[in-house]
Amino acid sequence: MSQSVYYEYDVVVVGAGHAGCEAALAAARLGAKTALLTMNCDTVGQMSCNPAIGGVAKGQIVREIDALGGEMGRVIDETGIQFRMLNLSKGPAMHSPRAQADKKAYQFCMKWKVEQQENLTLRQEMVKGLIVVQDRISGVIVHGDAQYHCRAVILTTGTFLQAIMHTGEAKTRGGRAGEGTTGTLSDSLVHLGFELQRFKTGTPARLNGRTINFSVLDEQPGDEDPQPFSFMTEKINQPQMSCYLTETNDYVHKLINENLDRAPMYSGQINSTGPRYCPSIEDKVVRFAERDSHQIFLEPEGRCTNEYYCNGISTSLPRDVQDKMIHSIRGLENTEIMRYGYAVEYDFATPTQLNPTLETKQVEGLYFAGQLNGTTGYEEAAGQGLLAGLNAALKIARKDNFILDRNEAYLGVLIDDLVTKGVDEPYRMFTSRAEFRLLLRQDNADRRMTPVGRRIGSVSNERWQKYQEYDTELKKAAQFIQSTRYQGNTLEEWLRRQDIGWTQISEFAPALEDFHFSERAIQQTLIEVQYAGYIRRQTAEIEKQKNVEALHIPDHIDYQVVPNLRNEAKEKLSRVKPRNVGQAGRISGVTPADLTVLVLYLNSSSRMAT
Repeated sequence: MSQSVYYEYDVVVVGAGHAGCEAALAAARLGAKTALLTMNCDTVGQMSCNPAIGGVAKGQIVREIDALGGEMGRVIDETGIQFRMLNLSKGPAMHSPRAQADKKAYQFCMKWKVEQQENLTLRQEMVKGLIVVQDRISGVIVHGDAQYHCRAVILTTGTFLQAIMHTGEAKTRGGRAGEGTTGTLSDSLVHLGFELQRFKTGTPARLNGRTINFSVLDEQPGDEDPQPFSFMTEKINQPQMSCYLTETNDYVHKLINENLDRAPMYSGQINSTGPRYCPSIEDKVVRFAERDSHQIFLEPEGRCTNEYYCNGISTSLPRDVQDKMIHSIRGLENTEIMRYGYAVEYDFATPTQLNPTLETKQVEGLYFAGQLNGTTGYEEAAGQGLLAGLNAALKIARKDNFILDRNEAYLGVLIDDLVTKGVDEPYRMFTSRAEFRLLLRQDNADRRMTPVGRRIGSVSNERWQKYQEYDTELKKAAQFIQSTRYQGNTLEEWLRRQDIGWTQISEFAPALEDFHFSERAIQQTLIEVQYAGYIRRQTAEIEKQKNVEALHIPDHIDYQVVPNLRNEAKEKLSRVKPRNVGQAGRISGVTPADLTVLVLYLNSSSRMAT
C-alpha cells in the first residue's frame, strides 16, 4: 500500500504563466515559503500568443509592475528585439512603451529568475483539486495524490480550465497548441460554489520568414534610441529587428465570407464571448464590411528562429481556408505556414467573487489571478499575479492588505474594474478606463509606486537606492528652476512657454549645466512643469471625490433592510460587497439615487451607533 506524500509551504501558486511567475516571485520576496506548480517546467513564462510586451495602457502597467519590484520589465529589457514608444505625437499621458520579444529567450530568462529566487520552489505537477477545511484553503492535491499543504493558494490557470481548441470543424482538448487541459480543477471550484463561465480567445498563423517576400512589404523599424521598460535598466544595447506591414484585400474578405459557415464562431460550434478589441479576422470582415482591407503586422518571434507572427489575422477558420487566405496576401504568396491559427474556449471565474486583494470571498486564503479572472493579455495577468502574491504573503505575515486606488495606478483601475463591475467580455486595459490618466503616466510610475513597494517590502535595496538618487535629482532641478530668475521670471515660468525648452533655460542660467542632470530627470521635470496646471486640477478633483467616496461601508451590512433601496441595487451590492461608497457607485446597475439612499442610511446608522 502506497504511503501519502505531503509537502509544507506557506503559499502555493498553480500555473507558471505571466501571472503565476509574478505571484510566486512576489510572495517569496516577502519571505513566504512558496511553491510554483506547473504542468510543464519547460513552458514557464511561455508567450502563447503574440511575443510582445506593452502597448497602449499595457506599457503603463508593466512600468508599475516594475516599480513595485516585479520582473516583467527587466525580462523584456534583456530579451526584447524591437522597442517602440507609441503615441509620441500625443501628450505624455498617452505615451506607451511596447517591445517585441524573443519569445524563447524571454521564457528562459523568466524561468531562470524563478529558479534563482530564494524561498521559491518550482515543481512540475498537475493540480487536480483543492483542499478546503471550514471555508479556508488548506492545500492542493496533485496527480499521484501527493498533497501540498499551505496557508494560501493562488490559482493562475490561464486558458487551461476545461479548454477546447478549435480550427474549423476540428476540436481538440487543450489550452495551448501541443498541451493539455485541466478539467478536474473546474469541478473542484464548482463544488465549492464558484460561478464559472466561458470565454474564447484566438491566435493567428505563424509563418516561415525564409518564404516571405519582404521586398514588397513596408518595413517598420524600432526606435533609434530605445527606451527601457525597467527603471533599473540603464540602456537597451542589443540590436533591433524590424517588423513588416501588409494587409488583407477584397479577395481575402470574399473568401472569408464564403466560408463563415465553417468558422466555429459563426457555425454555432463556439458560443463563448471573445475579446471585442482584439477580434478575429472573421469578426473584422463581418463587423466592418465597408473596409477594403485590414492591416497585418508581421512580427519576428526571435533571433534564432524564422517564425513570424501574423498580428491582425487571428482566426479559427479551417486549414484549407487559412492556406488560401494567407497565400492571397501581398508578400505571402509563396509563404510556408508553420502553425495554423486556432481559437481556444475555456472556463473563467466571475471576478466579482473576489475581494480587492484578489482573495476569494467564499474561501479564505484562496486567490485568483490572470485570465482565470476573465482578463486578456500578459500585462494584465502579470499585474494581477504580482498583487495576489503580495497580498497572500502579507496576510500570512498578519500585515495590512495591499490595495491600490484608481487614482494611484492602472493596476488599481484594473482590479477595481474586475471586482466591482465584473466582465462580459475578456477584459483589456485602455487609457480611457482611467479617470486620472494624466497622473498615471508611464514616465512617473516609479515615483508613484516605488515608495509604496518599499513600505510593504517588495522593493529591493538596490532599486530603492537608485530611486532615491533619481528623486534627489528631481528635487534639485525643481528647486533650481523655481528659485532662479531671468529677466524677472523664474526658469519654471519660462519653461511653461511653448517655445522654451531645457537648452534655452541653460543659456539663461549657465549654472544649470553644473548639476549634470540625467536626460530622464530633465524630461520628467519638463513634463511636470508643462502640465502642472492640468495635474493640479486632477489632484484637486481626486481630493474632492475622496470626501464622498471614502465613506466606509461595514462588511456586515445587510442591504436587504436598507429602506427605499431598489431590489436590483440590493442584489448587486450584496454580491459585490463594496468597501466604500465610491466602489458602490461603480457597480453596474447601482444608480446615483441608490447611492443617495445608501449614504443617508450609513449616516443615520452611524449616528445611532454613537
